[in-house]
Amino acid sequence: MPASKDERVVIPVEKTFITMKKARRRERIDSGDRSFTCDQCGKAFSDNGNLKRHQLVHTGIKPFSCDQCGQAFTRNSSLKQHKLIHTGVKPFSCDQCGKTFTENGNLKRHQLAHTGLKPFSCDQCGKTFTQSGSLKKHQLIHTGLKAISYNQCGKSFSPSNGLKEHHLVHAADKPFVCAQCGKCFTENGNLKQHQLVHTGIKPFSCDQCGRTFTKNSSLKKHQLIHTGLKPFICDQCGKSFTENGNLKQHQLIHTGLKPFSCDQCGKSFSQSNGLKEHQLIHAGLKPFICDLCGKSFTYSKSLKDHLLIHTGIKSFICGQCGKAFTQSTTLKKHQLIHTGIKPFSCDQCERTFTKNSSLKKHQLIHTGLKPFICDLCGKSFTYSKSLKDHLLIHTGIKSFICGQCGKAFTQSTNLKKHQLIHTGIKPFTCDQCGMSYCRMSSLKEHQAMHTGIKPFVCCQCGKGFGRMDALKNHQLIHTGVN
Repeated sequence: MPASKDERVVIPVEKTFITMKKARRRERIDSGDRSFTCDQCGKAFSDNGNLKRHQLVHTGIKPFSCDQCGQAFTRNSSLKQHKLIHTGVKPFSCDQCGKTFTENGNLKRHQLAHTGLKPFSCDQCGKTFTQSGSLKKHQLIHTGLKAISYNQCGKSFSPSNGLKEHHLVHAADKPFVCAQCGKCFTENGNLKQHQLVHTGIKPFSCDQCGRTFTKNSSLKKHQLIHTGLKPFICDQCGKSFTENGNLKQHQLIHTGLKPFSCDQCGKSFSQSNGLKEHQLIHAGLKPFICDLCGKSFTYSKSLKDHLLIHTGIKSFICGQCGKAFTQSTTLKKHQLIHTGIKPFSCDQCERTFTKNSSLKKHQLIHTGLKPFICDLCGKSFTYSKSLKDHLLIHTGIKSFICGQCGKAFTQSTNLKKHQLIHTGIKPFTCDQCGMSYCRMSSLKEHQAMHTGIKPFVCCQCGKGFGRMDALKNHQLIHTGVN
């Protein structure tokens, strides 16, 4: 029996829409396209939904709470995983020994046992362990005593002298002082390890890369880099780290706490290295210098990004329009064009811009100054680049030629605008009707139709038009041309 008209029209369209949506998402994932970037931490995602879920981390909001114990989470998936604890279900199983776990993170930590890696080492005998809990249990062997609990913090110790040493931490008493730098320690062993820093002796070396360390524990942590394993996992966002210290620093992002503040401007940071880098700005220091052009930078990363300019390689490509850039930061700034977000606004006319540099250039307009003057016709310009582009008009030379149709232009910017016609890409979309255009100027002309504004006025009769081409057609009436 043939399907009804409604079935033929409605159901396949709905199914096709869902299938196409999934296909597009899968295509983005497979291609490695991560065009959705978090404006707070720079983390990139292939899907806008994943970006929005991630952004909850920075707000500190945890909308998903467990109805059994009240623990809250930023993601529904984390809540579902947590609820398995209450059910007793352990869906994550080790493919080597069959042991099961309620959480994937616990499974990953367990799998270290099969790799043979033991990043946690005993400072007394050097014995190593895959888990920190196993190390703590082992340390009781050296005392021969059962664990003693300290009543101030609940931390357990095996020997009574260990308890006394721990008590010094709470008393803020650090009797072991380094004679060279004045740094204090609660234990003599920690002081001795620290003193190696001043001697320059690094007795522990990595057999893979030759890097040396003052402590054996530091070497073991470093060796995790070569394995690619990251056993320390954030229970809020799933990001993993090779070192526990890096995990702890990362977790400050989720709390929203920024304990490291600049004493000069008050700006605060979640990590100490972020503060140190920032303080270079106040010092005026730019210690990182380019060997090719001599330009100096405050940060090493800025120098690395800059060096890409000299190679000419443009490896950072926009997933929406295909434009390529030498630097990831330039790509991120460019991508704001497609989002429509313009965070930089002029305090005089409220015009907004995607880049701060564009705002600064624009603000010159309000000064009324046009210091760049053409020697040939006397026309003046606000910007030096505008003058350079203008001078090409006087030469009459059209050196910028389109490789597809042969059309020539005096300016490179006009050629680039023209080339969009051949690509079929129309990146500028009207938010009212969805119509798209190759050029921003064309979009603005179109938007005048929605507003009713007619900025193009005939100088002979005063009639206004929403588009320039409509004005030109009208002016033919005054010339007498049919």
